Amino acid sequence: MTTPRRVTVTECPGGPLLIRGADEVVGIDGTAAPVERAVVALCRCGRSDRLPWCDDSHRDRRRRRTS
Repeated sequence: MTTPRRVTVTECPGGPLLIRGADEVVGIDGTAAPVERAVVALCRCGRSDRLPWCDDSHRDRRRRRTS
């Protein structure tokens, strides 16, 4: 029997969720996306062109608010 990997989720204020240790991420529609890196960033703002992955689109929103 293998030991399950430890998965951690870290919230970045105003930004993505950082996921460490996952083998895959399952979207709300049930589609599984394989994880090929030690840490991945999941979009929370919905503006990413690469959903479910963060592409830093949240930064554009933050800049516009301060202008």
